[in-house]
Amino acid sequence: MNNKTSSGMWPAIAGGILILLGLVFAAGGGYLASLGGSWYYLLSGAGIVISGVLLARGHRSGLSLFALVLLATVIWSIAEVRFDWWQLVPRISVWWVLGVVLLLPFINHKLGEPGKRSGNGALVLAVLAGAVTLAAGLFNKTHDLAGTVPEVAGATDAEDAPGVSDKDWTQYGRSSFGDRFAPAKQITPENVSKLKLAWTFHTGDFKGPNDPGEIANEVTPIKADGKLFICTPHNIVMAIDPDTGAELWRYDPKINRDAKSYQHMICRGVTYYDPSSFAANADVATAASAAPAAATSTAVAASSAIMAECPRRIFAPTADATVIALNADTGKPCDSFGDHGKIDLTQGMPMKQRGFLNPTSPPAISKHILIQAASVTDNDSSFEPSGVIRGYDVDTGKLVWNWDPSNPDDTAPLAPGKVYVHNSPNSWSVSSVDDKAGLVYIPMGLQTPDIWGGNRNPEGAKYATSIVALDVNTGKIRWSFQTVHHDVWDMDVGGQPTLVDLDTPQGKQPALIASTKTGNIFVLNRLTGKPIVPVTEEPAPQGAAPGDTVSPTQPHSALSFSPTTAKESDMWGTDPFSQLVCRIEFKKLRYEGQFTPPSTQGTLAYPGNYGVFDWGGVTVDPVRQLLIANPNYLAFVSKLYPRDQIKVEGGSGTEQGLQPMKGTPFAVDLHPLMSPLGIPCQSPPWGYMTAVDLRTMKKVWMHKNGTVVDSAPLPIPLPLGVPSLAGAMTTGGGVAFMAAALDNVLRAYDERTGKVLWSTRLPAGGQATPMSYVSDKNGRQYVVIMAGGHGSLGTKMGDSLEAYALPEGTAANGK
Repeated sequence: MNNKTSSGMWPAIAGGILILLGLVFAAGGGYLASLGGSWYYLLSGAGIVISGVLLARGHRSGLSLFALVLLATVIWSIAEVRFDWWQLVPRISVWWVLGVVLLLPFINHKLGEPGKRSGNGALVLAVLAGAVTLAAGLFNKTHDLAGTVPEVAGATDAEDAPGVSDKDWTQYGRSSFGDRFAPAKQITPENVSKLKLAWTFHTGDFKGPNDPGEIANEVTPIKADGKLFICTPHNIVMAIDPDTGAELWRYDPKINRDAKSYQHMICRGVTYYDPSSFAANADVATAASAAPAAATSTAVAASSAIMAECPRRIFAPTADATVIALNADTGKPCDSFGDHGKIDLTQGMPMKQRGFLNPTSPPAISKHILIQAASVTDNDSSFEPSGVIRGYDVDTGKLVWNWDPSNPDDTAPLAPGKVYVHNSPNSWSVSSVDDKAGLVYIPMGLQTPDIWGGNRNPEGAKYATSIVALDVNTGKIRWSFQTVHHDVWDMDVGGQPTLVDLDTPQGKQPALIASTKTGNIFVLNRLTGKPIVPVTEEPAPQGAAPGDTVSPTQPHSALSFSPTTAKESDMWGTDPFSQLVCRIEFKKLRYEGQFTPPSTQGTLAYPGNYGVFDWGGVTVDPVRQLLIANPNYLAFVSKLYPRDQIKVEGGSGTEQGLQPMKGTPFAVDLHPLMSPLGIPCQSPPWGYMTAVDLRTMKKVWMHKNGTVVDSAPLPIPLPLGVPSLAGAMTTGGGVAFMAAALDNVLRAYDERTGKVLWSTRLPAGGQATPMSYVSDKNGRQYVVIMAGGHGSLGTKMGDSLEAYALPEGTAANGK
């Protein structure tokens, strides 16, 4: 190769690369501009192509033109996103790196006549401008809200639901109030960094070959009577020694694992029942109390029989649509309860295909009544099981009442030969109970199919996507509050309602806090259902799919984490080319803000059906009057397909992908809006931790949470703030814990500031809510998390129950 040829090789290669990149940029930019999007990509692409041609020909003017494009990119980027570093990077970084490369001698010195450096100054200036801009963004905490929870003089321990020892965690949300607050104070911000793994328990239950994609270990253990109790995705119930992690007993109901129709394989928890734990002032009468003497005598005899056989009970749901009763001491079935230890939830159902009725959450319980709801398969058809809520005698398993949202006034037990209304709105999450008020609070879903509602039962529609308060004794409705009207976005209320007595200027108020997928947090008087925090009806986008309607307004709470309306400039994608694709996808979709109706064009659903808050709910520290939660921001695409244009036989085994919605005019495809690299199209953060002072209802702090180390193509722990699925807990020591983020890490947070005080890697995904208790034997406080992963989120699957504690002796002085 002669010197002349060699001298022009590298500029020619650099020019060719610029031409190729510029052509792609210009072509995509032209399409984006035709959709009404930004002209930057078309114009900059054209400039890059021309600069590449000039460089390939050895002209130094190509440097000047590229410098102009880079400088224009920096100015455009600042105009779009100010100094948000994570948004600046995909806009500037690739072109900045190319600018640096063009200044290197093996290219720069080969251009034009030797000794002439025209164009260098402009390119140096543009590169410096890019570097300064990126550096400025790096130190700008755009998305954080810094703050400190004020100390409140005279704060005293708050009363939780009656009958729960400070050492125990007897129900899914610790108590029937669902606040997920452990009163123990041994672990503090000062000593939490000393937490160590105390023991690990392996369930031995793993995903099978015929299980659905949405198999998950979402269980929160409970601790009572000196034991831990858990269930696995296949509904195996286990008792564990809380000090050593040794297995005490296990019961396998041997559910049918071969059914292809399961959409979920999940068990969030079990329910513990000890009649002696209910305070006398919380006593509520049962329907049997008004029955004839003979019937009462029979009930007393039945109660005596089960008390002799199972004085303390575990009630556990199964995917086979049953509730089983076990002796909490031995794990043996309570034969005198129900039908030889179980209740068949398919009784009275108009459709009984296996897997379509699946109680994934534990029952709620009062002194005398066991309340059970169940999930149904989303988006499969218009003829599925009823969403009826049922109350059973806690001693006999006999049906006491049933509340069918589509037949709400008839709560007497269903007569033989009759069936409940198919496709009534259902409740799949955890309910809460105020025994003193005699009320059970049900977080309601909607009538499936979720994404088109033109043929819904008008009676049931009143109670869909609502909080419903039922008389725990009779099932009669006391009040209801709807969080979304005519829901066609799958915004069902997923979080357990949290009950707390709030300090207000008017004195203590019995409150219910309902977190929702929309991001609204509704704070209601739990006795009346009236808002404590103001709620307004705001106009919503119109234009429903053919045959359907949407509400002209939707409720909005003054306490809200609902996302701001997404813009084209919010599209991300990690690099300029992925970002361009994401912008094109955004502009192709229908979107007029939150509650944009589903469409055949394809609608941007933001937030998507994972919601801002899902089944993890919120945790409330009732002493500090502090709410802590983990809001998420992830956009989805909802696209309807006319039935005559597509054939769909069955669902996908998850709530994503193409869903049949049989019995409606449409099938629907639901999926997150992702870049070609599988990264969310919208800019980060996608997940936060936040705190609200419940005395003022103001946000105190809000910090992005988690890294992409376990979800990105390269295992780099970039602190972008990632989605989480599950919830947090708070403790009397002022430390909150959560492991729900996608990076397989359990973290401890200072409740006052949100600062991460301690963290540890988990052996698998931690998509479960942690809990805490104090040992009855050694007095140590433990923090326990199920690290078992989540199939549909793609986190690592496992079977580990992990317990952490301070080193022995540390807890004695709290240091």
